[in-house]
Amino acid sequence: MTPARTNLPVARAEFSDALAAHGLGVLARERVRTVQLNVGKRCNLACLHCHVDAGPSRVEELGAATAERVLELLAASPSADTLDLTGGAPEVNPNFHRLVEGARRLGRRVIDRCNLTVLFEPGLEGLPAFLAAHEVEVVASLPCYGPENVERQRGKGAFGASVRALQRLNDLGYGQTGSPLVLRLVYNPLGSSLPPPQQALEAEYRAELRRRYAIEFTSLSTITNLPIGRFAHALERDGTLPAYEQLLVERFNPRTVPALMCRSMISVGWTGALHDCDFHQVLELPLAEGPRSIWELRSFEELARTPIRAAGHCFGCTAGAGSSCGGALT
Repeated sequence: MTPARTNLPVARAEFSDALAAHGLGVLARERVRTVQLNVGKRCNLACLHCHVDAGPSRVEELGAATAERVLELLAASPSADTLDLTGGAPEVNPNFHRLVEGARRLGRRVIDRCNLTVLFEPGLEGLPAFLAAHEVEVVASLPCYGPENVERQRGKGAFGASVRALQRLNDLGYGQTGSPLVLRLVYNPLGSSLPPPQQALEAEYRAELRRRYAIEFTSLSTITNLPIGRFAHALERDGTLPAYEQLLVERFNPRTVPALMCRSMISVGWTGALHDCDFHQVLELPLAEGPRSIWELRSFEELARTPIRAAGHCFGCTAGAGSSCGGALT
C-alpha cells in the first residue's frame, strides 16, 4: 500500500495536523519499556549524518551520579526492561561498564549502539569480550557493505576497521546462528533520500558481507536520517534541505504511528534531562508536561500515559516505511 500524502507545504506543515487529518489524535506514551540513555557527545568519529554533532573534541559526558540514578530508577521500574546506551560513542564514557553491569544484574536487556571502530581505541581492547560476557546486544552502524559510502560518511579507514570489528565479534559468537549474542546492523542513506525496503536490503547485506568478508549478523535495520544537527547543515550547504523536508512531509504514513518508538521509550540526556526521543534531546525539547529530569522521578512508571511533544522532525519517523531505533515500522 502506498503511504498517504499529507499535501501540506513543508513551510507550514505541522505534525499534529497530519495526525489529526488521519484521525490519530494526540500522541501519548503507553508505558516506558526502553530507557535510552545518551551518555554524552564524545566520540572517536565525526560522522556526516550524526544528528548529535558528536566528535573527538566534544567534552559533554554523563557523570557517575547520573549513571547511578538511572540504575536506581531502573530497579524501581518493572516495566522498563531495556537500557539502550547511545552517544557519541557510549563505550568511551568512564561509566559505561558500570551501567552495563548494573543493568544486567537487574535482569535488564542492554543495547550498545556501537560505531565498531571504537573497539580499536587505546584502552578498549577488552571491550568485545566484556560485551559478550554480559550478553550485550550490539547495534552497529554500517552505512554500506563496501568502503566508498562508509568512508564518505565516517572518514578514511573507517570501513576496514568496521570489517575487522565485525569479524572479531563473530569470533566471540555475535551474529552466529543459535547464539544468544545479538549483532544488529544499521543502514542509513548517504544523502537526501529514504531508505530502501528493509527486508530486501538485509538479504543483500547478508549475501555481500558473507561473500566478501565471511561476516554474519543477526538482522539489519534501516533508519531515516532526520534533518537536524550535522546532517541538516550538510543538506543546507548542498541546497537540498527544503526538498528533503518536503519529501518527509509528503511521505507521511499513518500506519507507522502506532509503532513509534516514543510511545514506549524515554530518552535521558547526559545531564539527566528527560525527553521523548534522542532527536528531541538534541534540540533540547523537554517533555510536554510533568518532570524535566531523572532527579524529579521516583520511577519511570510515572511517565506512562503522558503526552508526547510533536515537532516537525517527527515526519522523519513516519515517512515511507517509518523509522525508529529498531528500524522500519511497517
